Amino acid sequence: MARFDKSSTKSPQPDAALAASRRAKKSTAPSIEDTMFFPRLRRHAKWMFVFLAVALGGGFVLFGVGAGGTGVGDILRGGGGSSGPSVSSAQKKTEENPKDLEAWRELSTAYQADNKTDEAIEAQNTVVVLAPKDTNALRELASLYLAQASAKQTEAQILQTQAAYQGAGQGFPGAFTSPTGQPLLEDSISSVLRTQASPRIQELAQAAQAASAASVDAYKKIVVISPKDPNVQLELAQAAQQAGDLATTISAFEAFLRLAPDDPNAPVVKQQLKQLRASQSG
Repeated sequence: MARFDKSSTKSPQPDAALAASRRAKKSTAPSIEDTMFFPRLRRHAKWMFVFLAVALGGGFVLFGVGAGGTGVGDILRGGGGSSGPSVSSAQKKTEENPKDLEAWRELSTAYQADNKTDEAIEAQNTVVVLAPKDTNALRELASLYLAQASAKQTEAQILQTQAAYQGAGQGFPGAFTSPTGQPLLEDSISSVLRTQASPRIQELAQAAQAASAASVDAYKKIVVISPKDPNVQLELAQAAQQAGDLATTISAFEAFLRLAPDDPNAPVVKQQLKQLRASQSG
């Protein structure tokens, strides 16, 4: 008869459910860093800043803002392509014959295709000098100035967002504020960041304003050439509105209504005029 061997017995295993419960049980108490305001703000604000930068930059690329040439939106609409003249070949033509109008047109187009709006504006200005009554050339110049203004505005917005994020990430905690919310101590780091960004932001804002004003001037020249074209008045009004030129906007809208009172856009223009006049009187 075989004996029962105690050494061969295995010790019972711990309850699997209990072991899993012990492994899964972890402390849910927040760490000290999680309770601090600015570490949490930095973690969340970082992604918000990235989102804003991508959104602004993405719109810049998608619609070709500031490029004066081809964006993804142009490709989707069937435009785009780089089959035009190269900058070098167009430059050579202008150097050989500085009064060659078509060569300057080609140079402006080539710069636009290379997303060089500033250079395209210079070339297009020469086109306008050589053909001062060419309304198409003036329209092209106006659109380039508008693109330049949009690009400068976008860059300024990105810098403002970046400065705000960096300042929030380095600021003092809320304990250094008064009950009314006023800071009790000067936040030197944030102040330096804002001071460094401010001159560039102001420079960009001034450049955008100057470009918008130049666009308005170009449309005014078209109005002189085609005073009875209501579409030109509408284009002038829109450009002036973007430039913040209230007087010119109202005058152009009024001229549009005189020239085309039954135009489908007339009701919208009348509504715009009412709002603009109210803001002017206020």
